[in-house]
Amino acid sequence: MIQRTTSIQLLCLSAAALQCSAFAPSSSHLAAHSAMSVVPRPVGHRSAAMASKRSAAPGGALHMAVEGDFDPDAINRQVEEAQAGSIKARFRALYKFTRPHTIRGTILASIAGTIRALTDTPGAIANAQWGAMLPRAFIGMVALLLGNAFIVGINQIFDEKIDKMNKPFLPVASGEMSKRFAWVTVLAAGAIGPLIVNQFFPAVLFKLYMVGWILGAIYSVPPIRTKRNALAAGLTIAAVRGFLLNFGVYYAVKDAIGAPFSWSPKVAFIARFMTIFATVIAVTKDLPDTEGDKKYNIETLATKVGIPKIAKGATVCLVLNYISAIGQGLLAAPGTFNKIPMIGGHLALAAMLLARFRKLDAESIPSVKLYYKHIW
Repeated sequence: MIQRTTSIQLLCLSAAALQCSAFAPSSSHLAAHSAMSVVPRPVGHRSAAMASKRSAAPGGALHMAVEGDFDPDAINRQVEEAQAGSIKARFRALYKFTRPHTIRGTILASIAGTIRALTDTPGAIANAQWGAMLPRAFIGMVALLLGNAFIVGINQIFDEKIDKMNKPFLPVASGEMSKRFAWVTVLAAGAIGPLIVNQFFPAVLFKLYMVGWILGAIYSVPPIRTKRNALAAGLTIAAVRGFLLNFGVYYAVKDAIGAPFSWSPKVAFIARFMTIFATVIAVTKDLPDTEGDKKYNIETLATKVGIPKIAKGATVCLVLNYISAIGQGLLAAPGTFNKIPMIGGHLALAAMLLARFRKLDAESIPSVKLYYKHIW
């Protein structure tokens, strides 16, 4: 049983790997219409003030360069420092290259799925062998991070020209990291990650890891390069990031603690809700990148349908998803769900989403980034 206790960590590797830089929030030429008006509004003084505060804050340049709200002058300084041989600057470039924020959703989903599975199994927490579980969990997390670094790194290498337009803050696109060093990092991460999984974990988890490894790679690497097709890219992200991660984590934890798996309203709700949510992310992830995608013939729904329609459609889908969760909480048999978070929580989240959507400004890139980051 101990050998399987951290299967959660590795079952989510395939999803973490696919959460590459092209799937994550980025800076670029993004516009979206407000739900309340088709006439663009000027940037509000509050947004401008917040941006100013972020720029002035200690460490703000690094944060903004990583997250996409970048300062060109700060990036130029970082490029010069890295090219001058500064060790600190090179570590900073490596940090940005791995795009650590891309794995936050995976880690949170893993924690949530683990807690759900443990609380659903009487005695699982009290009888857990933490001394054996935690070290193996750490090994699994290292493999997860290496898989993520491989995928986001290879995406930056093959998307260098597009990123110069869409994500000029990324280290390969900006010149902060040489392509040679990027390749060394990617190949090392891509080799060591699978070796760790193959050495320390069961064969089934190694196969799952490699599914994510391969799907994440062909998303960016020619000649397949699935990111060029909106349907293929969207289905891949939705299936892996939505269904596989959330269903798989729950299933893996139940298997690790020796408890039988069975479908329940809770498991079905998590899998359905997050698959829809991931589908919305798969569509809206391309909103910031329309200019570069059009130039390099990358077909996305944002380039085909248009940014305003995608933004409005995404909001409608998410609100309906929240409404379905509220309805399920109201109609479910007593004791099935905790009604306070199920009803009140989703109601609050829907209200927050609508409030953020109403603040969208078609002429303000920071405004729309805030909306997308809110979804993320």
